[in-house]
Parts: sequence; C-alpha cells; structure tokens
Amino acid sequence: MTSKSFYIKTFGCQMNEYDSNKISDLMTTIEYMKTDKIDEADCFIFNTCHIREKATQKVYSDIGKIKKIYKNKRKPIFVLAGCVAQAESSVVFEKSDYVDIVVGPQAYHKLPNLINEFNLKKQKSVDTELNVDEKFDVLKNIKNTNSKISSFVTIQEGCDKFCKFCVVPYTRGPEYSRDHLKILDEVKLLADQGTKEIILLGQNVSAYKNNEITLAKLIKKICKIESIERVRFTTSHPNDFDEELILLFSEEPKLMPQLHLPVQSGSDKILKLMNRNHTRLDYLKLIEKFKKSKPDIQFSSDFIIGFPGEDEEDHQDTINLIKEVNFTLSYSFIYSQRPGTPATNLDKLPQDLCQKRLEEIQGILFKQQVEFNHSMVSKENTVLFENRTTQGDQFFGRNQYMTPVFVKNDLISAGEIKKILIQDANRNNLFGKIA
Repeated sequence: MTSKSFYIKTFGCQMNEYDSNKISDLMTTIEYMKTDKIDEADCFIFNTCHIREKATQKVYSDIGKIKKIYKNKRKPIFVLAGCVAQAESSVVFEKSDYVDIVVGPQAYHKLPNLINEFNLKKQKSVDTELNVDEKFDVLKNIKNTNSKISSFVTIQEGCDKFCKFCVVPYTRGPEYSRDHLKILDEVKLLADQGTKEIILLGQNVSAYKNNEITLAKLIKKICKIESIERVRFTTSHPNDFDEELILLFSEEPKLMPQLHLPVQSGSDKILKLMNRNHTRLDYLKLIEKFKKSKPDIQFSSDFIIGFPGEDEEDHQDTINLIKEVNFTLSYSFIYSQRPGTPATNLDKLPQDLCQKRLEEIQGILFKQQVEFNHSMVSKENTVLFENRTTQGDQFFGRNQYMTPVFVKNDLISAGEIKKILIQDANRNNLFGKIA
C-alpha cells in the first residue's frame, strides 16, 4: 500500500488533544502519515468541540478555507470528528457538502475502516455510536507514536450531572470509568517512552471509580511508577471529592498543588438554575478543605457570564466569590446556547450587558493572575522542562502550578526538573535562571 498523508486539527479541550493523538496512531495502521503541510494532505480530520457556539462556527469556517485551498486540486477525504459530529450527525452534510465522514468521539476507533470504505465506495458515512468499552479495547492494541514529557491520559468520559447549559452528557454519553489496570499499562508505556508528567483527563474526572479503585487510589498507584515525577488531573465537579482525595494533596509529593475546579457562578440562584447541585457555600467550604490539607495549593476555575436569569446581584455574587478565592487562572465566557440542552429555551440576556459583565469579571481575574505570577518573582520554583524553544538557547517548562516558565540556558535537557529562580513575570509566563 502506498503511503498517504493526513492533516489533523484539534478544536477545544485537552480530551480532544488526547483523542487526536489516538486518531493519529490509528491512521498509521492504514499507512497514512501525519503532515503539517495544509496544501498537500490526502485526508483532513477536524476533531471538534461543541461547548460554545463560536467553536462550532469556527469549524465550518475552517472547512470553507480548506475547500478554497483545494479548489483546483484533487479533493482530499474530509473527516469531521468529535463533539460537533456527535451533536449534529448527518446534519453536517447539509451544512457542508465538503465533509465525507462524520464520526463521534466514542466511535473514532472505527476511522480506519470508515476511510477504507470511503476509498472503495465513495459514499458518505456517519458513525455516532456511544460505545466506550469497544473504543478503549481497540486503542490498547494501537502503538503509541506520540512521545512527550507531559502526557494526557483519559481515565473517565461522559457526565451524569446534566448541568442545564452543558452538551457533554449528549455528546460524550453517561459517565464511564476505564479499567484501572489498562490505565496503568498506558501510563507505564508512556513512562518507558520518556513521559515524566501524567495529566489524568475526564469530563468529570473526580467521579472516577473502577470497582473499588477511586481517583485517589489510582493516583497512588501511578505515583509508585518511579520515572513518573508529576501527576495532575482535570476537570472536576465540586460534588465528587472524598476526604481521601483531598488529603492526598498533603500526602503525595508527586501530586501537584494546583486544581482546576469549575464553579460557573457565585450566585446560589444561578447555580440552582444551572442545576449544579451545590451552593456557593459548599464550594467555599471545599476550597477551605483543600487549603487545610495543602496550604500552598492554588485554584483555577470556569465562569459562565450572563446565564439566563442573571441579575446585577448575581453578577456581584460572582465577583465577590472570585475575590474571596483569589484564582491564579480562570476561563470566562458569555453564556452560549447549545441545541438540545434545557437552557436553550430560556430567554437570553442582552449581549451588550453580558459583554460589560464579562469585561468586568475578566479584569478582576486577569489582575489576580498577574499578581500571582509577580508574587513568584525572587522565589525558587520547581520546573519540569519540556522542550527547547525556537529561540535556540531558551527552554520551556512548567512550574508546580502549571505556569509556563522560560529559561535561557544551554545546560537544560527535556525531561529535567530544576530549581529556577524567577526573575520576571507577565500575565501568562514566568522568566528565570537556574537557582
């Protein structure tokens, strides 16, 4: 079989990045080699995100750009994968006649067969079956070609929370926790390939449970793998933390002292409308439990601004919660209606009001981020270095709080952990020298 090339573009979350890496591994089984040359591919794969309307719009806009590039060339096979594929299914073909194959996030393990079928019959196809067991059974036999210092490992998919704004239960299905032994096999393989840091992924990762193995017990097992130096996990729901997991932050030095803990709103009224099933006080009490366990722990979060029903008092409640917790990094967006979710039928707030509130909240969040980064100046940070930058003599790594750190030094190697004296900072990055 003559080797062909494929180009893959990833939209959205870290789990999509993980899936894209697995898709790339799958493509090698049918002699398709990955290319970065956008004008020379035999196959295009867009692995998509449906969490916000703008993300979906960008997917179709980018399909149009590819169509223009190949206007006077032989058309490549075009695959739309991921959550947009799952949510829109065959409607994708109505929105873009350029797409040939639509495959959901729980069916992408069938992609080699779908591509072979298309090459034979030239017939468009859709596969949006939700079969997570089958997917991971197939993937365990596929050789990993993605070697990184810091690697993602999906341990849990789907969600049973049914927050009224969220499409995940509809695009990823119900909560599913992978077999812990298969996860450990994957981590060991990554460790053998040079991975030093494992980031455990799940739509609701704190709910992980496989037989009697909880997330805390799984992390303990991973930390026993000698060459794994760091462990992180994301994303969590505030309702799914047990005492064992909270205490693990103080007991396990390989578990990094940074936690992404989405709250979405600081208003009890809005939290109830969102069906979050926790209160503002519940969230703040959980934060205090983590601080008691690990005094130097830092938090990041997600905020939805302008959810239907939000008034000025609700907005101020969110601002007050942000000020009380003091987040080091957060993501904030204006509420985006997602077809099929309960909140779609609620009346939207005026866009200009939402934009004003978003700017006010982002101003506070960005200020907190800048202040935290500047608080690192003149202090030593423990940095895991990942790669040399394009500047040649500069290395990139991340400190214990996941903040990017840049150091100019020729004596650093990828995979090394070094004490770095931080000399300067901006909103997003730290700069330093070997201590």
